Amino acid sequence: MINVILLGGGNLAYHLTNEFLNNAAINLVQVYNRSLASISYLKGKTAITNDIKQLKEADIYMLCVSDNAISELSIQLIFKNKLVVHTSGAMGLNTLKSTSNKGVFYPLQSFSKEKEVNFSNIPIGIEANRTKDEDLLMQLAKAISKQCYLINSEQRKHLHVAAVFVNNFVNHMYVLGNEICDAHQIPFEILTPLIQETALKLSSLSPFEAQTGPAKRNDSQTIETHLSLICENQQKIYKLLTQSIKNTYGKKL
Repeated sequence: MINVILLGGGNLAYHLTNEFLNNAAINLVQVYNRSLASISYLKGKTAITNDIKQLKEADIYMLCVSDNAISELSIQLIFKNKLVVHTSGAMGLNTLKSTSNKGVFYPLQSFSKEKEVNFSNIPIGIEANRTKDEDLLMQLAKAISKQCYLINSEQRKHLHVAAVFVNNFVNHMYVLGNEICDAHQIPFEILTPLIQETALKLSSLSPFEAQTGPAKRNDSQTIETHLSLICENQQKIYKLLTQSIKNTYGKKL
C-alpha cells in the first residue's frame, strides 16, 4: 500500500482525495490545507491539518496547489528519503524547492468539484529525478488510471499548451457560441449533438482529417455573411481562426 499525504483544497485535490480514499492500494494518511473549512468534508475520513509542521509520515507528499504556490510550499517540506511531487502541467520538476526527492504526478483533465470524474480514463504523466521514485509514481498512477505515461518537464510544458488549445480555448468558443444563441433566443442545447459528434470523430480520424466548415471549403460568401452578423470581438476571433484554417489547408484569403 502506498502512503500519501495530499496538500491542497482545490478542485484537483478534492477529486484525488476521494479517489485515494476509495482505492485499496492507496492509504491517504492526511490532507493539509491552509483553510480547514475547505477540507472539513474529510473529517472522519482521514486526518486533516492546517499546520505544515504537523504533517505525518508518508511515502509521497503531493502538492495540489496553484503553480505560483509550488515553490513556496515545497521549500517547507524537508523529508529524508521521501518523495515530494507537484501536479502541475506547466511547471518543471525543478519548480520543487524541497530538499527531498522530487517528482511530478500530472492528471491531464479539467476538474470541477461539481462534476464527477472517472480517473481510470484520465491520462497521468509521471516524472521523477530517480528511477526508484519514477517506479513508485507509476505504481500509484496505475492504481487509479489505465493511461499512464512517462513525460519529462519539457514535454509536459508543450503538452500543457496543447491542452489549453483543445480544452480552454475550445470551451471559450462555446461561450461565444452561447452568446450568439442567447442574443437571438436560440437554445444552446441545439448545438450539443454537433459538439459531441465533433469530439467523437477524433476516435477514428485525426484532427486534420476531421476539419470541415466554410474556412476549409473557402466559402468566401458564407464567411462574409457570418462576419456581418457578429460583433467586433467575435469578428476578430472568427477572422483569425478562419485564416489559420486556410493556412493549414493551403488556401489563401
